[in-house]
Amino acid sequence: MVLLAIFLRLLVVALYAVLLGRVLLSWVDPRFEGRVGRFLYETTEPLLAPIRRLLPRTGPLDWSPLIAIIVLGVVAGMAGMG
Repeated sequence: MVLLAIFLRLLVVALYAVLLGRVLLSWVDPRFEGRVGRFLYETTEPLLAPIRRLLPRTGPLDWSPLIAIIVLGVVAGMAGMG
């Protein structure tokens, strides 16, 4: 059980990091060109695409990373990590 909690904690922290990296990089390189951009895009898009399909269109603003971070916070809280 402890091993599972440690794994969940590491997974949540890693997902937070790549999501934050994607958001920050999108301000500089919105097309995600380059190695780091491609890595961040390919790592986070499977998580963000389903959320984006559920949200209404808001023009150029993409709220899916914020929703994903909130969901991760809820998961972390439920797992006793918050």
